[in-house]
Amino acid sequence: MSELTLHGEAIQLLKQLIATPSFSGEENGTADLIQDWLKDHGVETERLGNNVWALNAHFDVAKPTILLNSHHDTVKPNKAYTRDPFLAQEEAGTLYGLGSNDAGGCLVSLLATFLHFYERKELKYNLLIAASAEEENSGANGISSLLPLLPPIACGVVGEPTSMNMAVAEKGLMVIDGTASGTAGHAAHENADNALYNALDDINLIRHFAFPKVSESSGKVKATVTQIEAGQQHNVVPAACKFVVDVRVNEHYTNQEVFEILNSLTKSELKARSFRLNSSSIANDHPLVKAGLALGRKTYGSPTLSDQALMAFPTVKMGPGESTRSHQADEFVLLSEIEEGISLHIQLLEKLL
Repeated sequence: MSELTLHGEAIQLLKQLIATPSFSGEENGTADLIQDWLKDHGVETERLGNNVWALNAHFDVAKPTILLNSHHDTVKPNKAYTRDPFLAQEEAGTLYGLGSNDAGGCLVSLLATFLHFYERKELKYNLLIAASAEEENSGANGISSLLPLLPPIACGVVGEPTSMNMAVAEKGLMVIDGTASGTAGHAAHENADNALYNALDDINLIRHFAFPKVSESSGKVKATVTQIEAGQQHNVVPAACKFVVDVRVNEHYTNQEVFEILNSLTKSELKARSFRLNSSSIANDHPLVKAGLALGRKTYGSPTLSDQALMAFPTVKMGPGESTRSHQADEFVLLSEIEEGISLHIQLLEKLL
């Protein structure tokens, strides 16, 4: 199948995906579409829940396997939309619709790339395509449930909108719930143990603390207090003040290490909701990275989270579209971006032959 034909079929699939609501945990319709599209092109598929995956026709257990992965779930449309989020509107080379940029364009580009290589016999590696669910909410029924069922994977390409540059490091995510304690009392009386003030001391410490290990690609560990809650009456000093910390962790630390550092510095009781979404990175001399650099692609560290965080093997995050469009109203992707995405993904894998 020619690249031109692949371009057209990928875009038609994307239009169908946009028209089919697929909020995290509710992706049955888009999973059906993806599975039917692959079957219509002669590909044998497997499915776990709303995760769809397939191996190339001449899969050989003696060869290393490269994973091509992107997700087909979306966030819910925000109230600022001026267009129907489920109407795939094509205007002057631009395709509008929810999930068009994050990550529909990436997904169909990788599906088309997989199809391009599906029947090839002379590959030095296997290809595995996985269209995963529940990426937007890091759900238990997404890629984390699928990975244990897959063959051993040597490395992977995770499809997210990166302008077809390569994210070679991605910050992990950890959410911490903090509780500062104090002594309840009447606001008219002196109280040296005000839970709100105790919380503010710790919040101020978190705000100004600099983790010493800085990444060349993804920068500093960033801890941001995003919520605070205390008190019920204006004249009562509360006994507790709760706050939430959003922590973006570079590849020099595990989430557990960052938590232990913050916990040792603060007086509040800290509890991490999870340690599972760790940072990730790939060596600059990895064949995937070298292949991308040879194609003129740039490398960078990504501040945003993806299913890359759940993979224990080297990956690059790479796909058509722009990250800044994700989750915005009137989301769109350029048709030329999808066409470039398919061509560059094919060239990237050709360089590994």
